[in-house]
Amino acid sequence: MIGYVTLGADDMGAAERFYSAFLPRLGYELEVSDEGLSCSIPARPDSQQQPADLYVRHPFDGQAASVGNGAMVAFAVGTQALVRDLHAAALAAGGRNEGAPGFRDAYGPHFYVAYLRDPQGNKIALYCNRRDEPKRPD
Repeated sequence: MIGYVTLGADDMGAAERFYSAFLPRLGYELEVSDEGLSCSIPARPDSQQQPADLYVRHPFDGQAASVGNGAMVAFAVGTQALVRDLHAAALAAGGRNEGAPGFRDAYGPHFYVAYLRDPQGNKIALYCNRRDEPKRPD
């Protein structure tokens, strides 16, 4: 199980605006400190597994943040409509579109996804893969 994911950022104000635009609607609480952003879903006493925390920080080595080629953080979203709403909110908060919400031929018939980049350039996916949502028209 993944415990946490850390992404680098140089502009914490831009990162805060971006992640604040959609993570709270997925149940995350955001905490801002001198270290950066800490994003977590409150622990549930009835569950042994918790979703991974997300940290957005200045790189520890003091160098400029850079993005990983091929690296991406994907967030599960409850509905296709919410994927669209969160994608739009993230774009309005400084994100960059990397793939409009929709189905992709390469994935299963229920896999609905949107891709974007945060202000630093880190790739983010918002996806819904529920069988009770509409499926890709083939």
